Parts: sequence; C-alpha cells; structure tokens
Amino acid sequence: MISFELGVEDLADTRFAVSPLSETVLSLRVLHDPGLSVLHLPWRRSVLDALAAFDGSDTDLLMSLVATRLTLPDFVTPRPTSFAPSFEDELAVVRRTPPALVRRDLLAAHAPDPLPAALHSATAADDSAVAALRDTICELLHRYWEIAVRPLWPQIRLVVEADMTYRARRLAMGGARLLFADMHPSLRWSDGVLRIDKMLSTHHVRASGRGLLLVPSVFAHKPAPPVSPEEPPALLYPSRGVATLWAPVPAHDSHGPAAAGSALVPLLGAPRARLLGLLAEPLATVEIARRLRVTPSAVSQHLRVLHAAGLVTRARHGRQVLYRRSGLGDQLATAAPGEAGPLA
Repeated sequence: MISFELGVEDLADTRFAVSPLSETVLSLRVLHDPGLSVLHLPWRRSVLDALAAFDGSDTDLLMSLVATRLTLPDFVTPRPTSFAPSFEDELAVVRRTPPALVRRDLLAAHAPDPLPAALHSATAADDSAVAALRDTICELLHRYWEIAVRPLWPQIRLVVEADMTYRARRLAMGGARLLFADMHPSLRWSDGVLRIDKMLSTHHVRASGRGLLLVPSVFAHKPAPPVSPEEPPALLYPSRGVATLWAPVPAHDSHGPAAAGSALVPLLGAPRARLLGLLAEPLATVEIARRLRVTPSAVSQHLRVLHAAGLVTRARHGRQVLYRRSGLGDQLATAAPGEAGPLA
C-alpha cells in the first residue's frame, strides 16, 4: 500500500492537470498486455500495425519501459508544471533528467527483476552512456506519440477534461471524501490520509505543503502514484467516459432526435440541429463537446445562438452551467419530419 498524508494546505493545493506524455507512456501498458482493457483493442491493433515501421531494436527499447509487473519509470512521467503542458514541453523535462535519476527510476521500476537487455546501458558507471540512453528513449517516445496518440489527442483531452469537471464538482459538494469516493475501488480516504491499496510498493509520503496533483488518464487501468517515495504526491487515475472514446455517437431510432434533427437542418444548420437533438437531458459544455468530438468553444458559439432564439435554457449547478432544450426546443426536436407542430 502507498499512502499520502495531506494537511489542510495540501488539500487547498489539490489540483488537476492534463498530461499528453503520461497518456503516451501509459498506453504502452495496453500494447504490452491487451487484457488490461478490451475497450482499447481496436486502438491497439491499429498501433501495432503502425509500429511495424519501427526498427525491431527500437520497438524492444520502447516496450522495455514497461516492467513485468507493469510498473513504469517515474522520469518518463514527470509532474506537469501547468494545467495542460504540450507534449514537447513535457518531453523537454525528461531530456533534462540527471543520469543518476534515470538509472534509479529504471532499476526501481523493474525491481526485483534485472533490467531487460535493451536497458542494460542504464547500469553503466559512465553517466554519458545513461544520458545517451535517456535521449534515445525521448526520441522513440516522440515518434510513438506522433503515430499512436497525437491523432486522437483532441478526443482524449475532451474525455479527461469532462472527468475533471465531474471531480471538481464532487470536491465542491463534499470535500476530499466525496472526491475520492468513486475514483477507484483501490482508493480510500480517512483521517487526512489517502491510501492506495494493491500497490507493489509500500511507503508513506507526507505531502508537507507540496499539495496533491491529480491526472486523469484514459489508458490508466488503476491508480498510478509515483514509484519512488521521494517524489511529491501525485496520482494518475482512470478517467470516466473511456467507453465512449472510440465509439461513435450512437444513432437514434427513426422517431428520435436524429430524425427530427434532419428535418431541422434547413432551418438551423446541421451542427445546431444535432446539438438541439442531444439536449433532451441537461449537459455541460465540456460533456457536449466530448460527445460530439468538437471543441468546447465551438459548442459555446452554437449554444449562444440557440439560447438567444429561446430553444435552449441554461442553469448553474455548482461550478457548471447546464444546458437543456426549452419547451419550444422540445416541440421542434420531437416533431416528426414534415410535421409543422405549434411554434408558440
């Protein structure tokens, strides 16, 4: 078990971040063990095909980052220094990792097993050999990001930001206890201590004013704190909504909103008609964007027009603004194609 002891100041400094590098590194676990998530199997097949262009030794080195126990070296998942750093900015941090830390993290991730042959140079006494290995790992991670994660990053980011919105609401409503209550079965919060069960390591970390960083991930199958007890408290955890990531927005039957939406296209335009069809239930902007796979700013523009026309209503719920069809919007969206329906 790993535990984080959090004081009042640490709870006040609990924050969220998006990490494209961490997602990239965690996705290697799914390539290593397809049994971790059946949801990612279509993605895994496509990535394995793309990796065929890699040299065999490069693939071996990349996959050797994942230990037999599925642990990962801490230096390739650095703590984000801002809410949403770019992949390149995070990789620059990895490139600056001192060779001694690279060696420590690789050995700790694979212990008690010996390092794979592809990582053997990490045991060299010469720091220049370890630095060269670090730089090669960075180059391979960048190539892998480009083919495996970057094309899907907009959709992934929408999913994790929707999770953050949900978590922030839970924190506002019920504090830390409610925040962690449904994050994962392995997490337990009591008496100022966050306990992470079923960990291979066993250590207790006092935050001591360093706060807690929470990073939702679509590729994490369980909570993933740093392997080293010397690192500040941080937690990569499984994001909500992963099941919707690779699946298209489900079509409605011939009498549902999609059918009515097609009839409304000449009146509202395709994007607004589709949006109106979706708002039978109250939804936040970020959740709408995730479902439609567009940016929140694009959704906001269309919502402003629909709200000004009286077709949607909005109401604040905690820190969120929820949108839903108005009575007039319901009449338009549920009218059968070709049916006039009352407009007043």
